[in-house]
Amino acid sequence: MTVEGADPAARLRRWLTAVGVTGPSMAPTLRHGDAVLVRRGGRSVRPGDVVVAVFRTRPDLLVVKRAVRRQDGGWWVRGDNELVTDDSRAYGVADVLGRVVCRYWPRPGRLPRDLL
Repeated sequence: MTVEGADPAARLRRWLTAVGVTGPSMAPTLRHGDAVLVRRGGRSVRPGDVVVAVFRTRPDLLVVKRAVRRQDGGWWVRGDNELVTDDSRAYGVADVLGRVVCRYWPRPGRLPRDLL
């Protein structure tokens, strides 16, 4: 998912926010057009969690990716679709803004953690 603008992180001011997914980078877990709920705060991010993050090298770009490992005070994040490289392989470390807790449209459900 990508959202560009002056301050995309401002969209996540509430503790629970709806976010739309665009692009193929998280397929098959999330697809273009899916809608997810993102929670700020709560339990700590763990490897395998699907998160909303901002790359330090691209602060104008809000993304949905899978947290892989802690690195340099942030997170190394990757998309589930190995053919798309708009993740930490291209942009480096990201700062996580929130954790995706569920997909609510069009196929409600929890997200799998076993795709790493």
